[in-house]
Amino acid sequence: MRPKSVCVYCGSRPGADPAYMEEAEAMGTALAQEGWRLVYGAGDVGLMGAAARRAQEAGAETFGVIPQHLVAWEVGKTDLTSYVVTETMHERKKVMFMNCDAVVVLPGGAGSLDELFEVLTWRQLGLHQKPVFLVNTKGYWNPLIALLKHVTEQGFADETLHDYYNVVPDSEAARSALRRSLS
Repeated sequence: MRPKSVCVYCGSRPGADPAYMEEAEAMGTALAQEGWRLVYGAGDVGLMGAAARRAQEAGAETFGVIPQHLVAWEVGKTDLTSYVVTETMHERKKVMFMNCDAVVVLPGGAGSLDELFEVLTWRQLGLHQKPVFLVNTKGYWNPLIALLKHVTEQGFADETLHDYYNVVPDSEAARSALRRSLS
């Protein structure tokens, strides 16, 4: 039986604030300490690489999924427990999501937003019940949270949309929330 698995969506860049890298590293360590497997985009750069390296150093299993066209760009991390190369981004997202029990979203860019909105949409459509956590490092996701409230206030989604994600301030709070969700 495989361990519980947490899919981490995050930036392939380090971001402007060193706190983002610190949270990615802390998340990787936390997953390992809990005995959970890291599922992520298989890159060895930015927050992705930081989370994976820390997870590995602390003894976690790692499951990385990367599309062929990003292997060089995101520096595919081939020393993972499992390393899968897909043909497309769509296939990457599907494989990552199918192999996890929960989702954590650290700071990131358009790719992380794409991944988040896909799992929120799937949840809204009743296609899954997996918990989704936004790690709001130093308020990074505040504009997104305000936008999601605007979407519901303007009638483009039911208020239940806000039930499909949980905002936590840091990786330690994410760890505690995951512990409750995955038990």
